[in-house]
Amino acid sequence: MALIVLLRGVNVGGHRTFRPSRLAQQLREFDVVNVGAAGTFVVRRPGPRPQFRAALLRKLPFQTEIVFCEGRRLLDLDSAEPFAGRAADPSVVRFASFLVRRPGEPLKLPLHLPDASDWLVRVHGCDGLIAYGEYRRHMKTIGYLGRLDKAFGVPVTTRSWNTVNSVLKVLS
Repeated sequence: MALIVLLRGVNVGGHRTFRPSRLAQQLREFDVVNVGAAGTFVVRRPGPRPQFRAALLRKLPFQTEIVFCEGRRLLDLDSAEPFAGRAADPSVVRFASFLVRRPGEPLKLPLHLPDASDWLVRVHGCDGLIAYGEYRRHMKTIGYLGRLDKAFGVPVTTRSWNTVNSVLKVLS
């Protein structure tokens, strides 16, 4: 099964910038597909993970947190329809946050940031290493998304559900 690779905090605000499409070309022996500009890849032939990770680290122009997710996990989450029964709202963005590792303590969900009455980020659930929820389009939202690391107790990297859908298309 394919492997999803997510780089944390790249191509954001002019920091740690690079061309993901170039990186995918450099890793073509692993059949890497670039998805968007935020450092999201589908690796169709990853082989042994330590070998792939070493090759990836050699090609990256900087140090960053790398999150791996088995493609099957994301397909299973999508088939569970995590947003079923929730009407789409153009002012709200659906997202998935990928955890580097399992949190030590389970988080009480749903989680609302800053609070339930005036939320900007709302986490509905967590399926193993993938949390999912919604955020409102607001200037303060990025700060609240940054608080998910503390809430889960492990580093996370977040992608919009549109990016997730693009990854799912590559996986199918």
